Amino acid sequence: MVKNALIAGVDEAGRGPLAGPLTVAAVILDPQRPIAGLNDSKKLSEKKREALYPQIIERALAYCVIVVLPEEIDRLNIFQATMAGMSRAVAGLTPTAHSALIDGNKLPKDLPCPGRAIVGGDALEPAISAASILAKVTRDRLMIDMESTHPGYGFAIHKGYPTPAHLSALKLLGPCVQHRRSFAPVKVLLDQTQLF
Repeated sequence: MVKNALIAGVDEAGRGPLAGPLTVAAVILDPQRPIAGLNDSKKLSEKKREALYPQIIERALAYCVIVVLPEEIDRLNIFQATMAGMSRAVAGLTPTAHSALIDGNKLPKDLPCPGRAIVGGDALEPAISAASILAKVTRDRLMIDMESTHPGYGFAIHKGYPTPAHLSALKLLGPCVQHRRSFAPVKVLLDQTQLF
């Protein structure tokens, strides 16, 4: 083990939605500048995530957030897109990480350093918690901005997740460029329109 090893936490946001990008973050925390209140982003309120976000940006030794667009998700599939995003996020860190802690049970094959997968890591490892917050806040902001370019879908509210309101807007308006064509409800609609 390297003395004062730089360990990156890695997590993503947006695997489940039907629309919008996947965001992946890698963070190396500074042990000299701890951040109080880090936790799995899903367990924190939006207000708390927004308050922690600038602290993470300011105090981390390094961070990198990657945005994987719907076209790439459709081309690779969501699992491969997540793995690619994780590798890119770790590769984008300066200084570079000696090792990476990945939330989940799988490691990307082309990770640029040794890695360890930790199930539920976003609640156990502060660096993964920090990454989950950066990924979630970045994605939520992108989805809120998308409301103005793609009105009527309610992206600012449901963030692209398959809520009843989103599904009914999807049926009414049809898919937009932000929709993931390989995801079942979108694919079914596209298949139906091609029949007629």
